[in-house]
Amino acid sequence: MKKQQSALHPLLSNLQKIKDEGIVVLDDIRGLPAGDKPFVSADYVICIGHRGHIQLMYDDQSDYSERHTVGVIFPSHRLCMVNKTDDYLATLIVVDASVLDDPMLQIINQMRYRYESNPCVKLDGHEYKMITNVVEGMREIKRLELPDSRMLMTRLLEFFLRLLSHYRKCKLNETTANKRVSMQFHSDLAQHFRKHHDVGFYAERAFITPKYFSALVKQETGYNANYWIRVKIITEAKMLLHIRRDLSVQAIADMLGFGEQASFSRYFKRETGLSPTEFRELD
Repeated sequence: MKKQQSALHPLLSNLQKIKDEGIVVLDDIRGLPAGDKPFVSADYVICIGHRGHIQLMYDDQSDYSERHTVGVIFPSHRLCMVNKTDDYLATLIVVDASVLDDPMLQIINQMRYRYESNPCVKLDGHEYKMITNVVEGMREIKRLELPDSRMLMTRLLEFFLRLLSHYRKCKLNETTANKRVSMQFHSDLAQHFRKHHDVGFYAERAFITPKYFSALVKQETGYNANYWIRVKIITEAKMLLHIRRDLSVQAIADMLGFGEQASFSRYFKRETGLSPTEFRELD
């Protein structure tokens, strides 16, 4: 996994511009500002995926963004990159907190309860084109340096958010059985992954066979259930090894449901190429 130099990330190099202008469009985004370390933004961030795939931990739940996916991230949520493809490319719309006082943007607060628990919306080709046309309008306002550019950017952002909410509402009304199984699986996984590492446990909760359950999850997310279980365990293990240096490897193994340190170490090394001790010594 390639690490990015956070000092060069567009979000971090444009902090003053974001503060001064209120709404800024940042292109050529290829990962998180902190690489594969946890990152928490003080700003409101909308991420539009153009190509490739990025897999994240959003607070304590697995999430992913891919081509034509729009993610709406409210401030103070922890993001951690687990994996990404080399061709991943996105655009960010970053909104300074001061802009949220605009009465026309109260839609953002109305969206909070919907998007904070489920921040990503997958668009079809037509929807993606409509959304990116709005973003191009934002870029054009900046290029022309119009005297009322802040007001115009605010109005376009409001239109963008209303359009996105319309698309999201339509998709929720069309939720398939596969989507419901996948959403329930990720909810169950967040609650039970420390004790249950087997697909059978989650399949039983969905009242279907493990093989069929895993196939449904793969159809919906692109990866089978066992993959997401491994991702959840390894991401939590990395976080504990990095942050909780007061805990021994044995203690972390116990927290993650491994009976012995040796079995946890074999599991971790198989997935990362490093032993838990070697990973901890990297920092």
